[in-house]
Amino acid sequence: MDGQPVVRQTLDDHVLGDSASFAHVEVRRITMAPSVAAGAHTHNGPVFGVVEAGSAHLQVDGGETRLLRAGEVFFEPGGQRIDRFDATEEGVTFLGWFPVPAGVHPEISMGG
Repeated sequence: MDGQPVVRQTLDDHVLGDSASFAHVEVRRITMAPSVAAGAHTHNGPVFGVVEAGSAHLQVDGGETRLLRAGEVFFEPGGQRIDRFDATEEGVTFLGWFPVPAGVHPEISMGG
């Protein structure tokens, strides 16, 4: 840490727009067994995450597929198709933050 008692590093940054208003954030630890494919899906709000252990392939709305490893952060925009969130042969455990407006619960819609 080069003699610094606290080091802050921005890992990712996402503009959510002026209309973003959240009343609460649900944080989940999700574990996927080796080689499990989540399947195409959408979320009713944004999802922010960090991989704790293992690895996964992430592809958002036809974009580039990323290999996420322990310590890496990711973002799944609300309302956009998530083509892949697939555990590799080692499986994956990640933390996901699901911010939602008052009276709304995080939801996932499969397919698309």
